[in-house]
Amino acid sequence: MKRLNWGMIGGGKGSQIGPAHRMGAQADGNFALAAGALDHDAERGKAYAAELGVAPDRAYGDWREMLEKEQARENRVDLVTVATPNSTHFEITKAFLQAGFNVLCEKPMTMQVDEAEEIVAIASSTGKICAVNYCYSAYPMVREMRQMVARGDIGKVRVIVVNFSHGHHGDAADADNPRVRWRYDPQIAGVSGQFADCGIHAMHLASFVSGDQVRELSADFASAIPSRALEDDAMVNFRMEGGTVGRLWTSSVAIGRQHGFDIQVFGETGGLKWWAEQPNQVYYTPVGGRTQIIEKGEGGLSGEAARLSRVAIAHPEGFPMAVANIYVDLAAAIRGEPHGAFPTAEDGLRSMAAVHQAVASARQAGAWVDARPPSLR
Repeated sequence: MKRLNWGMIGGGKGSQIGPAHRMGAQADGNFALAAGALDHDAERGKAYAAELGVAPDRAYGDWREMLEKEQARENRVDLVTVATPNSTHFEITKAFLQAGFNVLCEKPMTMQVDEAEEIVAIASSTGKICAVNYCYSAYPMVREMRQMVARGDIGKVRVIVVNFSHGHHGDAADADNPRVRWRYDPQIAGVSGQFADCGIHAMHLASFVSGDQVRELSADFASAIPSRALEDDAMVNFRMEGGTVGRLWTSSVAIGRQHGFDIQVFGETGGLKWWAEQPNQVYYTPVGGRTQIIEKGEGGLSGEAARLSRVAIAHPEGFPMAVANIYVDLAAAIRGEPHGAFPTAEDGLRSMAAVHQAVASARQAGAWVDARPPSLR
């Protein structure tokens, strides 16, 4: 099987997300890093690309140079990953989609709803893939939960409780640390802090597992550290198209919690629970029965969960391999082969609409608002 050519923008040396993408994209032999514009400092980016084995003529000083020169190549990249600061996602993703490239964009896909609407339209008109890296949806046991819900194992879903809360920004003395401060600066982060950073992962997972979409929401935002212009704690109640009730908590000041991402799905005939710190297990409780632990790698799992499990039972795979599973599905889609569900530009659009509507709700003391983007109402 010939490897696909892969290009990366951002994610340079010292990046938090860059290594996960490089490990993930190349883990299964589907992609080879062929081109990159890895740093806002051109020379530093070129030097790091060389360290990673990128040929000198495909180590670019910036994304515009990469776009211009890759367009002219016969062996142009098959997929471009955008792992730059949030405010640049729209411009770069739009340019590469319009030029006929497939794109995987880090979340959030855009900063504004109208920008996200434009990306969806461009992806549709060009026929190119635009995916968004909601990678928690690619853990094998999350895929198992999705299959269990779709099969009706727990009946109609009544309630979803999901949270993504940690305490790593809970020290007020650390509030001016540049690596922390930007997340609460409207000039850089946009209209929302914690909900846009972590909460949309949780909301996306609720939709992904349930197979349903959020229709309306009510939000309460708080800046527990008063110097922050944007929220560091949020509670969002939501209702889905199919009638499911949702409760979402997200926080960066929950001292004592580490990653703190979990989801519980309660149906008419059973309940399910998964959490990121124990990603190999799904807890399943049938109504009137005992709680069972379903393990990654055991017999009898759905084909979707088994397909994305690489190592034997009881061996953890972790976050980089969840990212790798996104690339597995993207490679199959690019080749025109069968693949699982991966987050698309429409998911990015729904997330951005939810962010802006949650902000609007919080400003109106939790008033219920339509969470859907204009084009999907």
